[in-house]
Amino acid sequence: MNRPRNALRGTDEDDFIDRCTAGPVSGYESEAPVIPMANVLVIEDDRALAEALSIAFEDAGHKVSAAHDGKDGLQRIERDRPDVVICDVQLPRLDGFSLCRLLRERGDSVPFLLLTARDGDIDQALGLDLGADDYVVKPASTRVLLARVHALLRRQAVRAQPPAETSSVVAGALHIDRHRLEARWRGAPIETTLTEIRLLEALAARPGIVLSRARLLELARGDDSTVDDRLVDTYIRRLRRKLEAVDPAFDAIETVIGAGYRLRAP
Repeated sequence: MNRPRNALRGTDEDDFIDRCTAGPVSGYESEAPVIPMANVLVIEDDRALAEALSIAFEDAGHKVSAAHDGKDGLQRIERDRPDVVICDVQLPRLDGFSLCRLLRERGDSVPFLLLTARDGDIDQALGLDLGADDYVVKPASTRVLLARVHALLRRQAVRAQPPAETSSVVAGALHIDRHRLEARWRGAPIETTLTEIRLLEALAARPGIVLSRARLLELARGDDSTVDDRLVDTYIRRLRRKLEAVDPAFDAIETVIGAGYRLRAP
């Protein structure tokens, strides 16, 4: 499939398109678990990039549709009910941050991954605070982008399964179901994103042990992307806020200054 290149040649955006259309990274498909075909919605105003992303996900076996501004993207989400949304931040008519906020305010939990060329900590933290499930900075490899989206799809598939025998992590009043990716504090459900529950699981599996930010990110994300480990502070702040919403006295996640975080041993 031919695609326009002249407007992006020599830029990071051009490099990202090359990575998306270059095919899978050697060894990736054989290592990755099988993911069922999903309906993927790409919301990206750069049509060349939207086409490149579509090719990458179609090659991975998914059905892809595209929108080129935020309002059109919202209409497609409401009409088509995609399995996952990949959305650029800087969009005409309705930006990616506002779209994500609107969906979450409506109670729509569709997996939502923000895609942007802006890599500031503030931008990433804002996207996560608004309820995005993940955040990828361009340029990123096809392997990282597919891995992130497949992780979100696995989470949704697990949650849709009927109750079954589970493998749980229990640390005092905290119960985490690893199979269903669900967390409870004193029996009350805690709504989390995929990265949040992986962070919580990492802490719960090692009560009393101090984990550095870098180690927590390694345990939670499990890919080779480069992410500022200070983003862990954003995730931890969100987790504390969610746990305090069900238990105002919650203080079990401790900050160890200069070292990282730990879950207080029960």
